[in-house]
Amino acid sequence: MERFTEELQEQLKVSTVFSIGGIEVAESTVITWVIMAILVGLSVYLGSNLKVRNPSKKQQLAEIIVSWFDNFTGELLGEHGKQYSTIISVILIYIGVSNLIGLFGLKPPTKDLNVTVGLSVISIFLIEIAGFRRKGAKGWIKHFSEPVAIVTPINILELVIRPLSLCMRLFGNVLGAFIIMELIKMVVPVGVPAIFSLYFDIFDGLIQAYVFVFLTSLYIQDATE
Repeated sequence: MERFTEELQEQLKVSTVFSIGGIEVAESTVITWVIMAILVGLSVYLGSNLKVRNPSKKQQLAEIIVSWFDNFTGELLGEHGKQYSTIISVILIYIGVSNLIGLFGLKPPTKDLNVTVGLSVISIFLIEIAGFRRKGAKGWIKHFSEPVAIVTPINILELVIRPLSLCMRLFGNVLGAFIIMELIKMVVPVGVPAIFSLYFDIFDGLIQAYVFVFLTSLYIQDATE
């Protein structure tokens, strides 16, 4: 058990890959750059040489992907929040790819608490900006006292609770799946881990991406009503 604990701590340790001017660049940051490079390269490839008439199969595939994400996130965001569908789609893709990249022997960035905190902060800023743009300064401030003034402290506290819940939910589920997989590998090192990997590394990873985006979209929809 001590060996397992040491190995687990080593796996969860955020390693520094290199430093730039005294600033340490973590492994999760480098892997995020790799994911960004892959997604940007794929986007440039699919988005090049677009035509209004006689589109190529590559363009048709790109249009199908964009339309699917727009429809999917648009339904979650509601009528007044559809303008944020693009950034919500990007967050969904990033978290999904980050959770799946472990299949290729890389450590998912979402195992780093700093990454999940960053994603949560982005989400909460997006939620509050959406509410501010929709309601205006006066309406945004007023909504903290709704439905009655006595709940104002609770509504203000939600500014901290929401990102914290988003962060810990994503990090906790990714961490829990990793621990379970390591325990299974210890008990039955051959065969069985591959079966459970289909759930924890693929299905559960995509589910966590959906849950994060679903809750963010739900909060945006509530803020823009």
